[in-house]
Amino acid sequence: MKTIKIAIAGLFLLIANATQAQVSINVNIGNPPAWGPAGYTEMEYYYLPDIEAYYDVRASQFIYFGGGRWVRTTYLPRQYRNYDLYGGYKVVLTDYHGRTPYTYFDRHRVKYYRGYHGPAQRPYKPRPVYGYNERRYDRRDYKHYDKHDKHHGKHDRHDHDDHDDDHRHGGHGRR
Repeated sequence: MKTIKIAIAGLFLLIANATQAQVSINVNIGNPPAWGPAGYTEMEYYYLPDIEAYYDVRASQFIYFGGGRWVRTTYLPRQYRNYDLYGGYKVVLTDYHGRTPYTYFDRHRVKYYRGYHGPAQRPYKPRPVYGYNERRYDRRDYKHYDKHDKHHGKHDRHDHDDHDDDHRHGGHGRR
């Protein structure tokens, strides 16, 4: 009888350990964005001091103060649309776990002021490289050619379009 009680207690402890291990595996959720700092495996939030906003890694959302309240969105607000997420410093909030990191905004704002840079960071994934082939064109790109065409009459504007298409697609002519 004593052996059965010990076996049941051992089985109970074994199940409890397995359950704990399962919980710790499930807590590590979400992949960091490409621009997030490399080297952090268990993080939930970044604080972006230059724009006084947070990024929720689990939900892939920015959290910023706007319209008198904290807002969660997939994209940064209009005033920060040109903010360089790769170049800006990200403070990894390793000591906070919850849904409202802005509860400590007053502390974060003072400790990690605008322009703050701590230890050097490299991004989780390299910055995408946009070269000539990926460039998007609009009417302003042809200002030089249109002006040149009017004065010299040498080139047909459509020749430029074909030439630009060839460069964009890496070819040497249309097929």
